[in-house]
Amino acid sequence: MKKLMMKGNEAIAEAAIRAGCRLYFGYPITPQSEIAEYMSRRLPEVGGTFLQTESEVATVNMVYGAACTGKRVMTSTSSPGFSLMQEGISYIAGAELPCVFVNVVRGGPGLGDIQPAQSDYFQATKGGGHGDYRLLVLAPSTLQEAIELTMLAFDLADKYRNPALILADGMIGQMMEPVELPPMRDLSTLPDHSSWALTGAEGRAPRKVTSFNIDPYGLEEMNKRYQEKYRRVEREEQRWEEYKTENAEYLLVGYGTMGRILKSVADRLEEEGLAVGVFRPISLWPFPDRRLKELSEKVRFVFTVEMSSGQMVEDVRLAVDGRIPVHFYGRMGGVVPTPEEVIRAFKKLL
Repeated sequence: MKKLMMKGNEAIAEAAIRAGCRLYFGYPITPQSEIAEYMSRRLPEVGGTFLQTESEVATVNMVYGAACTGKRVMTSTSSPGFSLMQEGISYIAGAELPCVFVNVVRGGPGLGDIQPAQSDYFQATKGGGHGDYRLLVLAPSTLQEAIELTMLAFDLADKYRNPALILADGMIGQMMEPVELPPMRDLSTLPDHSSWALTGAEGRAPRKVTSFNIDPYGLEEMNKRYQEKYRRVEREEQRWEEYKTENAEYLLVGYGTMGRILKSVADRLEEEGLAVGVFRPISLWPFPDRRLKELSEKVRFVFTVEMSSGQMVEDVRLAVDGRIPVHFYGRMGGVVPTPEEVIRAFKKLL
């Protein structure tokens, strides 16, 4: 298919439609508002429904209700809006419903600003709401990958009956790149949810989709089932990218936009005679700890760079498990580290 120049937010929205999403509920917040704007125009063209809600709290509960029908549904927001959705996300995870969230992260905490940041990592990967639950979390570094991961997010959500999250920073949402769009999915080929979806009880026994169980032993059994599913996800869904790791003596680790920048850092350090590789987690949960552990056994130290005060670095340290030093460099408030400053920080460690 012909390549098109698209903005990141619009590319994500079009990918969702091509993945079979026909229901979108959302509330505008910068820097992701173009997703809602695009959906408002495109969904009616394909027989879908767009609804602008009165708040993010209303949004997540509408997603909850729509997901109960077994249809592909999505919402998008940015950091403060995602915070408001946390209670509903916990309900959705507890009810084991497939749906997709997009968080185009901005600087924080609080109201912060509208510049790109990666400071929502803990919230995304550790469960920002209450209870023992997990989201499938994918982090793109290019707009083409954002399209591919959006398509994948819907498939994984259906496969595991679990909400999935695209975690993109504001730069991914606002930048423009040439992309190649996949073909539209045939809706008749989407997974069959007729065994549990709420589509009317005529001719069959009524069903109930809920996370509520007043019996503590019954609720514990539900939780055990969730945990078995999460362990399966950890075994089967770890994703990452490696760059120049074959003979690397040092390893740079970053995700999203930062992982992309680190490739330039590795190239420039190679010109100076330093063997530096890059490990970019694509699935933030499940975190690709197995492969990172293997790579850590071959290098002198790991240098993690984030657009935050240091959040993913905790998972990096757990994966490395004390074998070698793990160093960190980060910028906050929406400041994007440049290759030059990362190189300076790296050289101080030599």
